[in-house]
Amino acid sequence: MMAEPSPLVLITGAAGNLGRSIADILSDDYRIVGLDRQGETDFPLIEVDLTDDEAITAALAQVRERFGDHIASVIHLAAYFDFSGEEHPLYSKLNVEGTRALLQALQPFQVERFIHASTMLVHAPTKPGQQIDEASPIGPRWAYPQSKAEAEAAIGEEAGSIPFLILRLAGVYDEETMVPTLAHQIARIFERDIQSHFYSGATDVGQSMLHREDMLDAFRRAVDRRDDLERRETLLIGEPDAVGYDRLQDVIGALIHGREQWTTLRLPMPVAAAGAWVQEKLEPLIPDAIDKGEAPFVKPFMIRLADDHYALDVSRARKRLGWVPRHRLLDTLPAMVAALKRCPVEWYEKNNVTAPESLT
Repeated sequence: MMAEPSPLVLITGAAGNLGRSIADILSDDYRIVGLDRQGETDFPLIEVDLTDDEAITAALAQVRERFGDHIASVIHLAAYFDFSGEEHPLYSKLNVEGTRALLQALQPFQVERFIHASTMLVHAPTKPGQQIDEASPIGPRWAYPQSKAEAEAAIGEEAGSIPFLILRLAGVYDEETMVPTLAHQIARIFERDIQSHFYSGATDVGQSMLHREDMLDAFRRAVDRRDDLERRETLLIGEPDAVGYDRLQDVIGALIHGREQWTTLRLPMPVAAAGAWVQEKLEPLIPDAIDKGEAPFVKPFMIRLADDHYALDVSRARKRLGWVPRHRLLDTLPAMVAALKRCPVEWYEKNNVTAPESLT
């Protein structure tokens, strides 16, 4: 008798680093099929443009023909993101309407669980000493989380009979890579940049973070426990602690330069916003030999967000998935700084930060 095939998991954005990592942790127990524009993977990959409704329908027809119409989980990772803070057509076309079209095209399939990678930033920020839970107000503060909030709404409208799980993820890091804001903070201190001593927000605010291994564990548990969840479920995934900016400055400064206190002065928001605006406007006039043609990382919209605090209550994820974070940012920072010191040029490349002339 032929053995039953392993349950099928369909991953969008599968050729990306996260998609391939999720496929790897699931591959022992599940058949993996990927959807992406292009790429090389160790599992079947069907090329598709998720901004094209007809292309989505055609790609899922291939899935049905080759692998059947029973899907254990669809993990929806594909999304557009940038750190400009400005609107971009792909926020609507891919993040929102692409999600809507995908769910519409999945209706004829037997999908046990649709799992969507969202962000904790769909919530309105809170204040130090307070935590955000899944029932906290929705109030995204810039274009990317706004598109994710709209995508979540589209899922609610289009899911039909398909059960879904929305994972609102904190900022991801590991020992070598991290979210852009943290990477630039570390780089400024490493370079002893004068800007490393100024901050425009309250220095006790912070944001929950999420180690890559803990994030992968959450996705694995979400697939394994797909039948144990409510039909429409939302979970916050991140470390409960939100390390304050001043505390983070001191720890990074001590690890890099051996200074127990890295002086951080609060710059009034109007002054910081004006400075960021001037830097942005003057960039085209600055010779590329000086700034390498790169726009300043700190944008005016970031100044508005400097007081935003995101600490998470993840008790629901513990109850529903049995998930608790096993890592803490403060515990991992020594390894992160060690990676920077070991090979600074490689660290800058991996984190998409322009290295100073002294390194290159």
